[in-house]
Amino acid sequence: MTTAVAPWSLTENASLQHLNTFHVTAHAPRLLRVADPAALPEALATVVGQAPLLVLGSGSNVLIAADPEGTVLAFDNRDITILEHRADHAIVRAGAGVIWHELVLWSLGEGLSGLENLALIPGTVGAAPIQNIGAYGAQVGEFIQTVEAWDTREQAWVRLDQDACLFSYRDSVFKQDADRYLITAVEFRLPLLNELRLDYAGIGEQLDAMGIALPVAADVANAVIAIRRRKLPDPDVLGNAGSFFKNPILPLEQVDVLLQHYPQLPVFPGNDPGNRKVSAAWMIEACGWKGQRDGDAGISPNHALVLVNHGTASGAQLLAFARRVSASVLETFGVPIEPEPRLIGARW
Repeated sequence: MTTAVAPWSLTENASLQHLNTFHVTAHAPRLLRVADPAALPEALATVVGQAPLLVLGSGSNVLIAADPEGTVLAFDNRDITILEHRADHAIVRAGAGVIWHELVLWSLGEGLSGLENLALIPGTVGAAPIQNIGAYGAQVGEFIQTVEAWDTREQAWVRLDQDACLFSYRDSVFKQDADRYLITAVEFRLPLLNELRLDYAGIGEQLDAMGIALPVAADVANAVIAIRRRKLPDPDVLGNAGSFFKNPILPLEQVDVLLQHYPQLPVFPGNDPGNRKVSAAWMIEACGWKGQRDGDAGISPNHALVLVNHGTASGAQLLAFARRVSASVLETFGVPIEPEPRLIGARW
């Protein structure tokens, strides 16, 4: 006999420690879990007047600096479906609750490509468009065809195409208007044969070390997984949210001045010909922060972009440490660096 899963549930005074990868201790007045997105309007009606509403997936892109007010919403829909299968691509629909890395592995198993450079990024499918997650030369927005969401302003279901999502570097309409859209599913246009991106951050070297001369998409994913496991701590072992600081995008003139003083500063293409992206990790390491800690708050010894919780650091302590790192970079290089994760209960 199969027990039916409730379309939604509500828990009072709920712990959020299992819903953030920094593993900081935090509580929410209410935790609303939704398994069936069709029931979302009904579920939301139970917490009307108890705003604000905070959506959490696995909490891999947030730092909870203080207990949130109102209700935390988590989606548990984990379905993946092929909507169309064409000669050169497929349209794949994934529920917001699907673990991102599981979608990547599933797509590769179906013979689809495009997401291989985004392997092992922590988080859920519903969170991926918000930050326009990216790694090793790829961004998820390139492959998103449609995002389905509940528009809290219009009180209606909406489907936003790629253009309407306003994707840019670590940004989107969902991040710019953070409380408006509740993403319930994402539809991806995934090619059967995608041009492999092998010239970013050691992928070619890793493939050589693996003895692979003619890689396919799955080989690239395995190379990315090996690199990430070597460089980035496992959140299940050491609390973190991956890269905490964004690489700043600066005017070309400012970059030229920096290179005159620091010729070894890594520089990458920006989002237009008039700017460049510079390495925050290099500047943080040059300031001596890599591997440093204050109590249980610190920077990973393996990657200078990664803020880590060595045990029982609070969100406020982690944020204070990150601010010290940022201030040091600004004082040394004249370059402000900002966090990638969303801050809960504090401003940067």
